[in-house]
Amino acid sequence: MTGKRLAPEQVDHVAHLARLEITAAERERFCDQLGEVLGYVNKLQELPTEDIPATLGVQPQPNVFREDVAVEPMEQSKVLANAPQAQDGGFRIP
Repeated sequence: MTGKRLAPEQVDHVAHLARLEITAAERERFCDQLGEVLGYVNKLQELPTEDIPATLGVQPQPNVFREDVAVEPMEQSKVLANAPQAQDGGFRIP
C-alpha cells in the first residue's frame, strides 16, 4: 500500500512536536514512512463501522475500585528498617 508522501515541512513539524532532532536523511525517510502510516489509517477509516457498538474493552468485567481512604502513615523507622542503606531519613540510592 502506498500512502501520500508527507512534505518535509510536515515532518519537521511532527519532529518539533515530539521534541526530536532529525537529520536531513531521516527527514526524507520519514516523509515516505509517515505517508505510509497515514495511508493505512485512511484505509481503516473506510471500514463500515456504523453498526458496531462502541466499546472500552472486550472483557465483560467492570473495573473494580477500592475506596480512597486516608490512613495513618507508617513510622519512618519502620519504613527504613529494611532499606539496604538510609541517609538523612530517606532511602540512599547508590
